[in-house]
Amino acid sequence: MPDANSSGQPSRSAGGGRAETGTVQTLLESAYTRLVLSGEVDVALSEELTEAVAEAEAAGLPVRVDVRHVQFMDSSGIALLARLASRTPGRLTLIRPPDVVRFLLEVTRIGDLVDIVEEEPADQGA
Repeated sequence: MPDANSSGQPSRSAGGGRAETGTVQTLLESAYTRLVLSGEVDVALSEELTEAVAEAEAAGLPVRVDVRHVQFMDSSGIALLARLASRTPGRLTLIRPPDVVRFLLEVTRIGDLVDIVEEEPADQGA
């Protein structure tokens, strides 16, 4: 039987273990805004994702999103990426997206709107 979380819903992590609760952090750097997403990026994070988008928009800087530790993403996470790609200056950069995120970027075609990198880009002119 699948591992269940406290709500009785099956866990979404691979290998039968519990998936990590999702988190979002916003870091304002001198030349860009960096968002760090981890764990399950789903509707439970809606308020935090909305706040992160608002902070990134207010900063008016290019945005880099570190998604290397994302274990699951639903439509709320994809909506965050779509909003950032359309509302922030420059192209949105995703850092080391795991297969689950790459798949969603491909099927939603949001991957056409973002740059994907395997390493954190060096600061330009910093």
